Amino acid sequence: MPPKRRAVANDSDSEDHAEGSSQGSKRARTDDSDYGTPGPSQDVKPNVTRKRRARRDDDEDEEDMEQTAPDEDEEKQFEDDHEDKIRAKVLKKTKTQGGIAEMGIIEKLEMHQFMCHKYLTFTFGPQINFIIGHNGSGKSAVLSALTVALGGKATTTGRGNGLKSFIREGQGAAEVSVTIKNQGDEAYKPEEYGPSIIITRRFTKEGTSSYKICSKDGKTVSTNRGELSAICDHMNIQVDNPMNILTQDSARQFLSASAPTDKYKFFLRGTQLSQLSEEYSTCMENITQMQKVLLHKSEAIPDLEEALQEVTARFQEAVKAREQKHRADELKKELAWAYVVEKEDEMRVQSEKCESQRKRIPKYEDSIHTAETAIQAANDNVAKLEEELQGLGTIEHLKDERVAVQEKIKQGRTEINSVKLDERHVNESIANVKRAIEELNNRIADETRKQAANTQGKRDETNRKLAEAVAELKSSESDLENLRTQVITLRKELDRMTSEGQALTTEQQQIRININTLQQQISSCNDQEKSRLAPFGQNMEACLGAIGRARWQGMPPVGPFGMYVKVKDPAWGDILRNQLGGHMSSFAITDARDRSQLSQILKSHGNGSAGIIIGEKDLFDYSHGEPSLEYLTILRAIEVSDEFVLRILINQARIESTMLATSRLEGDNMLLRFGRGGLALTQDHFSVRRYPEGGGSSSVLSRLRADDKRQNLFRGEDVSSRRNELQARLHEAEVTLRDCNAKMEIGQRAFNDAKRELEPLKQKEKSLSRKLIDVKQRRDALQEEINEDTPVGIQALHDEVEALEKEKQSLIQQFTEFQLKLSTLDAAQHPLMAESSSLKQQMDEFNDRTREIRGRIEAQVKSRLTAQHNKNHWLGKKAEEEQKLEEEQVSLEQLEEECQSWTEKALQYCERYPTPRSHEEVKRDLDGVNNALKEREKRHGATVEEMTIEVNKKKTALENTKSELKSLMALNRALRSSIRLRLKKWHEFRRHIALRCKIYFSYHLSIRGYYGKVLFDHVQGTLTLKVQTDDQQSTQTREKDPRSLSGGEKSFSTICLLLSLWESIGCPIRCLDEFDVFMDAVNRRVSMKMMIETANASDRKQYILITPQDMTNVQIGPSVRVHRMSDPERGQGVLSL
Repeated sequence: MPPKRRAVANDSDSEDHAEGSSQGSKRARTDDSDYGTPGPSQDVKPNVTRKRRARRDDDEDEEDMEQTAPDEDEEKQFEDDHEDKIRAKVLKKTKTQGGIAEMGIIEKLEMHQFMCHKYLTFTFGPQINFIIGHNGSGKSAVLSALTVALGGKATTTGRGNGLKSFIREGQGAAEVSVTIKNQGDEAYKPEEYGPSIIITRRFTKEGTSSYKICSKDGKTVSTNRGELSAICDHMNIQVDNPMNILTQDSARQFLSASAPTDKYKFFLRGTQLSQLSEEYSTCMENITQMQKVLLHKSEAIPDLEEALQEVTARFQEAVKAREQKHRADELKKELAWAYVVEKEDEMRVQSEKCESQRKRIPKYEDSIHTAETAIQAANDNVAKLEEELQGLGTIEHLKDERVAVQEKIKQGRTEINSVKLDERHVNESIANVKRAIEELNNRIADETRKQAANTQGKRDETNRKLAEAVAELKSSESDLENLRTQVITLRKELDRMTSEGQALTTEQQQIRININTLQQQISSCNDQEKSRLAPFGQNMEACLGAIGRARWQGMPPVGPFGMYVKVKDPAWGDILRNQLGGHMSSFAITDARDRSQLSQILKSHGNGSAGIIIGEKDLFDYSHGEPSLEYLTILRAIEVSDEFVLRILINQARIESTMLATSRLEGDNMLLRFGRGGLALTQDHFSVRRYPEGGGSSSVLSRLRADDKRQNLFRGEDVSSRRNELQARLHEAEVTLRDCNAKMEIGQRAFNDAKRELEPLKQKEKSLSRKLIDVKQRRDALQEEINEDTPVGIQALHDEVEALEKEKQSLIQQFTEFQLKLSTLDAAQHPLMAESSSLKQQMDEFNDRTREIRGRIEAQVKSRLTAQHNKNHWLGKKAEEEQKLEEEQVSLEQLEEECQSWTEKALQYCERYPTPRSHEEVKRDLDGVNNALKEREKRHGATVEEMTIEVNKKKTALENTKSELKSLMALNRALRSSIRLRLKKWHEFRRHIALRCKIYFSYHLSIRGYYGKVLFDHVQGTLTLKVQTDDQQSTQTREKDPRSLSGGEKSFSTICLLLSLWESIGCPIRCLDEFDVFMDAVNRRVSMKMMIETANASDRKQYILITPQDMTNVQIGPSVRVHRMSDPERGQGVLSL
């Protein structure tokens, strides 16, 4: 048995699976109905849009209930997909033994005074029970008793119209008891009822009826009809289902029904599909009606809200009226103390004003202290700068040296002029001597011609030699003079080259200085590109970091100022660098105690020369110090992003009043037009000043050195452009330096060549000088020889010529010496000129540095004057504030006296009122309360308590209505969605049951050797049977209509249909009364066998079959129990004829 039961369970599971998967391939319908879609619900995706559609009227409800006609192709496809599977399960099921139900089957039935039975009891088997007996033995009473005991209607039994008709004749009451099996895991409340549930129903002639539901041991658990319904629902017992309990009338109607519509209706009723459909229709009608009621109910909400508002207003008015009198008393107290509090507030405000006035005085004292500190700082800076100025020394020694050099230059020039004069005199003397010698030679020639003597030949020879000697002497003198001229020319050229070399050396030094300056400026640009703070000092990022990490007594230092200043037009950059450049690396502090710490930080980062300005952060109005907009000032030429720095620059450099002009003339005219005096700085580096009382002055502004750090300020262009410009200038300077070096190299080579050329000339000069001396000695000797033979007169002439020649040689020697001396003097002048130029440059640099320091001293003096002015200003302010403080103190004392007097009067009236409002507001409220009290006295109404109850009722009613309406609306939507889903399932159930019925019907007919089928038309609502018997197979090709069958064949076919339908019913009980009434013996035997086999194969089902026939031809098995009923005892008598 256990294997069979397992097989049955598995078979049941496979049936569920087949039903769930049989329609997986079907598509959803697209017509008006959402419920005609075949297939399991988990495989069907409903139309989302249609599910969300709000169906609010009756037409939509009718569409929800409308059933769409099945498509024949779909029906055929459904049968083709599942027929083989279900048929296989049917065949498999016939070979298995069904299990015994653990709950829901009838164990015992007792009847007391019921119908024709005084007392009757049955103990049923768990599977098949046959009740047999002759007609009139009361067999049908069993089904009637079972129906009545389980709560069925009396009319469904076909034996009476009410319970009173079931009471035995002559009795006042009847009682029916049914014992139902209650075991297994799914037992109903086993802890209360135990393994069996006994249901007893008692009813009387008077029409009363009662239930008693007891446990196995007879203990009454419930007498409620609802408990019976719960038990039947739990065990799936359907008493009123005509397919579960077929009485005689129902069986005859089912067996003899010939109309297909009647069979279809019986099919729907038996499978409870019609009941479900009717219930769904009723539900939909109720849902629709419910929606209408909800809509009507929602219209009442505005009325409820209006009623609540009305009663709330009345309630609030009543509450206010009761509170008004108490509030009037409280308002009077509040008013009394409101005056006091206002006077106290006035006194407190005055006290705060005094305190605020008192606190302002230390600020002025701090400002005075700050000014004094600024004065001291300016004095210290002036002293430092004066010390620096003194450290520069004087230029007197430079002046003395330059005077001495100038004197030497002057002496040299005087000596050169003297030598040149002597040289001119010697040159004139040489010319005179030459003329005298020429005249004497002419005279000697004349005297010589006059002589004609014997000694002519000797004299001629001597004269010839003398003439040769003289000619050689003249040639030698000429050569020596030419040579000396060459030497002098070379020496002059060497002097020129020396002078040019010194000039090139000076130019080379200047170019190198310029290159070094440009390289420094390029380096500064690189530093500035790396850090925008580079122009303002060294290591400025680290310095600012240290300043940020330090603790300060006052406000943290602000600076360097250059971070906050930009020039609008770079054309003014040069003059602004000169005027404001020194301030751009300065810092400002507000507390003099921070000076030493800031100075230490600046020195440790290499910025010891940076200025430190001490002053209060006073953002004063400086507009009164500015000229009209037609004048350009330093302030209007720059942009200052920090107001504190702007005020400091105004105080330190007077940038709001210092004007800017392009030239000295324009600056002077600008100040004259201004008419009130002032200072103007010009682009041509002049400082022009005009005084208010008249007159003025101008001075040249010192220019910054090329290597000055301030050169990188106020450029107005980006650093890369500035660096490119400097690199271009550096390239030009380097090219110029190379050209200069090349020129010096060429000049040096020419100088060396000239020196090398001069040396041979000097040697040749010496050789010619020695030769000239020899020639002169030889000439003199020949001349003496001739003179001895010459007359005295001629001799005297020759002596004069000789003397003149000697004089000429002496003059030529002097001229040569003068030339040499002049060259020497010229060469000596060049170093003196260079030294003088160098001394002048040093003096100019000293003067520039001195002017710079003096300018800074002047700026510090101006700062000191400004600080002194500020000090005097703050002293005056302090005196004014002290006077105001005294006046405020007098007012405070008067208010204190008034406040004390008012407080005493208020205490006499009541205790102090906490936190009163203003007396105007309190007085206004008090007047309103008094007026309201007067108006209230004229009206009468409900009490405040009654109004409170009414408000709560109205409020609760509104809230409950809204909440209930919201929940019911949600419930209505959920119910509507549920009905739609159930209708869809209803169609699925009908299709599955119909297919199973077809297969089982064919199978049961085949047992008799018949062939047939069931035709369902769900649209027309018909069920048609087509049967072909064994004797018709050879004579007819088409199935018989049931009306052409014999009575036995028709009954057998109907029994096959009934058994097919039972396979689709879940109730564990099957009852059939007189099923074989129209059958012949053969069909009855086959039907009985088939029914027994079906019952044996059914799992957990109990069959109760009633027949008037005997069971002699039926094989009884162990699962079959036969109950034979004896003939009833009836009070029959003899008729008297």
